[in-house]
Amino acid sequence: MSPPDDFRRQIDQQRAYLLRFARLQLRDRDAAEDAVQETLLAALGAEASYAGRSELRTWLTGILKHKIVDAIRRAGREPQVSLDDADEGAALEELFDHSGHWGAPVAAWRDPDASLEQAQFFEVLEACLAGLPAKTARAFMMREHLGLETEEICKELGITPTNCWVMLYRARMALRLCLEARWFGAQETPRR
Repeated sequence: MSPPDDFRRQIDQQRAYLLRFARLQLRDRDAAEDAVQETLLAALGAEASYAGRSELRTWLTGILKHKIVDAIRRAGREPQVSLDDADEGAALEELFDHSGHWGAPVAAWRDPDASLEQAQFFEVLEACLAGLPAKTARAFMMREHLGLETEEICKELGITPTNCWVMLYRARMALRLCLEARWFGAQETPRR
């Protein structure tokens, strides 16, 4: 097997990991698939620059992080297209058999209360994030959700490292106060 084929095989072995990572970040199967494909193409095009300087998975994840940021930017610029009513009706009909019952049985929840509580927590977290200034929220999400380094955040947002650290500190403190008031403090009273 020639070295380029070996490199392609090694990259292909990382595809499942990259797809899981992208799905967690983008929460959209199609966008995640696109980001991974762009990552693999970029990696194949930059094979000479890799030269084994780091673990292959680390190198590919770094490329993927940039592709994810690009996808998030694109999604922010492009209008969201929703399915029309006919498409939605057809999609719903596929879920049921000819007698009106579920085509495939619904998977049993392991702990519906915990699932509901986790979903409610993320709703509160999103509301708290929405209360932050836009640039501060972006810096926080880039650091904590995408795992970008300070240098990458500064470059993207056009700020200094000191400003970035201040923004991250303020975001964490504001989120802490918001979550204490809207989630942790509210847990003492029964939820409905």
